Amino acid sequence: MRLIVGISGASGVVMAQYMLKALKQISNCEVHLVITEGACKNFAYETQVHLEEVMALADINHDNKNLAATISSGSFKTDGMIIIPCSMKTVAGIAAGYADNLLLRAADVCLKENRKVVLVPREMPFSRIHLRNIKEVSDNGCIIIPPLLTFYNNSNSLEQQIDHIIGKILMQFNIDYKKFVPWAGAE
Repeated sequence: MRLIVGISGASGVVMAQYMLKALKQISNCEVHLVITEGACKNFAYETQVHLEEVMALADINHDNKNLAATISSGSFKTDGMIIIPCSMKTVAGIAAGYADNLLLRAADVCLKENRKVVLVPREMPFSRIHLRNIKEVSDNGCIIIPPLLTFYNNSNSLEQQIDHIIGKILMQFNIDYKKFVPWAGAE
């Protein structure tokens, strides 16, 4: 399996670190990572995590300015892409087909090649423009998984909430995540 993980400049970059750690545990999963400049700033603003630690979790790191990277071509086969968190600027770029950086180009390539693209949009509240763009990317094949709180599995910590989101995302690629607690049904 080969996946692209994009981290854009929305709040919640710690979720990307969780995602990369989860993917690191999967044998035969090659991870290509693209981090935007905004995401780099958010790691410094929101976490105590050094960017080098995050980058070390990927197999291959790509410069967001390098539009000649392997992942910018449809002939470079992947199983899809996850953008976590996904800023509204990134959603708008994908909706408009405005691929002016590698993250947007990789998403554009995945969509044109009919590969799975999962977006984890972060904004609150959503404006009508945000909702229009989210609907547009959904209509064009993206899977939208907003990082919403869960309650049915008694997730009482931030880590458990993030693990739930990671599990929901990985389900899209038929990957079981051991920290995900599914709904067990009611009696």
